Amino acid sequence: MLFYGPPGTGKTSEPEMGPITPAWKLTVTGTILALARQLFGPDLFRARVLELNASDERGISVVREKIKTFARETPRHVPVSSDGKTYPCPPYKLIILDEADSMTQDAQSALRRIMETYSRITRFCLVCNYVTRIIEPLASRCSKFRFRPLGQGSSQARIEMIASAEGVDAEDGVLPLILELAGGDLRKAITYLQTAQRLHSASKPPTQISKLSVHEISGVVPGTTIDDLLKVMGVEPGQGIDQSLAKGGFEAVKRGVKGVIREGWSAGQVLEQIHDAVIPIVSIPTIQKSQAALAIAECDKALCEGGDEELQLLECCLRIREAMMR
Repeated sequence: MLFYGPPGTGKTSEPEMGPITPAWKLTVTGTILALARQLFGPDLFRARVLELNASDERGISVVREKIKTFARETPRHVPVSSDGKTYPCPPYKLIILDEADSMTQDAQSALRRIMETYSRITRFCLVCNYVTRIIEPLASRCSKFRFRPLGQGSSQARIEMIASAEGVDAEDGVLPLILELAGGDLRKAITYLQTAQRLHSASKPPTQISKLSVHEISGVVPGTTIDDLLKVMGVEPGQGIDQSLAKGGFEAVKRGVKGVIREGWSAGQVLEQIHDAVIPIVSIPTIQKSQAALAIAECDKALCEGGDEELQLLECCLRIREAMMR
């Protein structure tokens, strides 16, 4: 099997990070490990399942030594489970390769023959974020399962359960905002909530988690800030071009950019959000969108090369404003 999709969608599981309480632990069990536990039970799980993180152990030597050695061993007889439950215990073992897209091409090539030779007694599950990094001969030997970003409903139910179990005190709208900023990544959403809780519980007295705190933790610029910046460039957020909004000219754009930078927001993040706000607007002509996208791309390149954030963002916003005024 080949599990692929964005991170934080429950393909495998994540290691516990620090002293987290049981409510947080309920969220980290992934699909393949949950399946393995249901197949083999607690007694045979260690003997029948080999889990490797390919980002740490990704060379051809690991394939030849650890994986081949485990794959060639014939499964032992099935003992009676100590917990009194009955498990299917199929007559094969399971090898889980997490982050398989980090394996070298030589290691992936060596894995092909092993998968074919020992498929009768050993099954494989490759887990990755980017399926295009898996070589085609290896991918063609697998049944592919795509994991999409988690839906708002299921993620919200889990986050609300955690917040209730942990006694999280948050303002109205904070939990939906966390899920929105996480973009379907449940692990990221839990990290935002956990960080915000520790931040606000450390103050004396403890305070409610605010939306601004969540924005600062995630690094995502508040929508109102982006909207104000769009308006001085002559764009009505969600609507289209409105040249009457850009009467302030150069000085208005300069004040808007300076305000964003003085608040400590990343220019790269601002560019990303401007792009996501402008490009989907249907009423903006294609030519203006192309010019705006080109300005954003050149600004991003300059930032990567070490350009000054305020100056580059100012130039980009002025170019977008000029495009919208035509």
